[in-house]
Amino acid sequence: QVQLVESGGGLVQAGGSLRLSCAASGRTFSNYAMGWFRQAPGKEREFVAAISWRGDNTYHTDSVKGRFTVSRDDAKNTVYLQMNSLKPEDTAVYYCAGRVSAYSDRNYYTRRVEYAYWGQGTQVTVSS
Repeated sequence: QVQLVESGGGLVQAGGSLRLSCAASGRTFSNYAMGWFRQAPGKEREFVAAISWRGDNTYHTDSVKGRFTVSRDDAKNTVYLQMNSLKPEDTAVYYCAGRVSAYSDRNYYTRRVEYAYWGQGTQVTVSS
């Protein structure tokens, strides 16, 4: 199985930027579809962005479209979430998630139940 470790969270002012990283180890990362989720205090964990194993298909939830970008670098076994124009409502613990994909699978995945592997999360706090 693969182990996932997020980093890059922190405290930033509204309008600022952060880049989250999710480093994978333990198994071949290149055939894993990856996703980012977030959970604010008192709320359910929600989908943020996803990328197919080939990296050719991505999807971002409406609330972050145009501000966040998911990408991957298989040579570094890392998936990224570039977050620009941050808002206080983006404050949450951010989690990366992974699932094995078949060679022919070009999908991204948006539901929590579709992912088998999760990181421990990294806190993002946006001050107003």
